Amino acid sequence: MAIAHAASGQLIDVQPLASQLCDARTVALFKSNELEMMRLVMPAGKSMPAHEVKGESTIHCLEGEVELRMNGQTQRMQAGQLVWLEGGVNHALTAVKNSSLLVTISLRK
Repeated sequence: MAIAHAASGQLIDVQPLASQLCDARTVALFKSNELEMMRLVMPAGKSMPAHEVKGESTIHCLEGEVELRMNGQTQRMQAGQLVWLEGGVNHALTAVKNSSLLVTISLRK
């Protein structure tokens, strides 16, 4: 079954999930030729191993709290904070609290 992505011009709700967070799953919101956006849901304690993407990306913490590790440093991201990463930056995430993140990736080569 194909994943349903938003169409151009379609409104997408990215408000905090609040009481629905524990039951939510990561979803791809849209993908075009040059851009991909997803809501990443991370239960407390869950980690995303170190990885990198070719294009630039942003990670916007919508709710909760996560640790972002990159360049030998760890930063705590809280709700309302956003980070921009250059392409090729190795990074990892660990949820300190149940969290949802808005992740945008440039697919330009």
